[in-house]
Amino acid sequence: QVQLVESGGGLVQAGGSLRLSCEASGRTFSSYAMGWFRQAPGKEREFVAAISWSGGSTNYADFVKGRFTISRVHAKNTVFLQMNSLKPEDTAVYYCAATVSLDTEMVVLSIRGYDNWGQGTQVTVSS
Repeated sequence: QVQLVESGGGLVQAGGSLRLSCEASGRTFSSYAMGWFRQAPGKEREFVAAISWSGGSTNYADFVKGRFTISRVHAKNTVFLQMNSLKPEDTAVYYCAATVSLDTEMVVLSIRGYDNWGQGTQVTVSS
């Protein structure tokens, strides 16, 4: 098991930026593929971005391509989500997730593919 703690959420105006962080503790961080998901009020949790164990492979939901960037720093046991050009529809609780990966380049897009979740951090974008 790995413990995940998100931070960096907050209130921002449309067009602004935020950087979310997800710090992992417990088992070896580099063994995990990581992802970011979000859940808006009254909606299901949805995939946002994912990154492989190596950091060399990434994948994004269409609605964030070109605006969000996922990255990881193994030395800090941390995954980041840089969010630019934020829109009111990006308002949601953002969750970090991790799953053990034996493939250094595998990215996991499905909620069911993850078995470790953080508590979430609120992102609110005002118009």
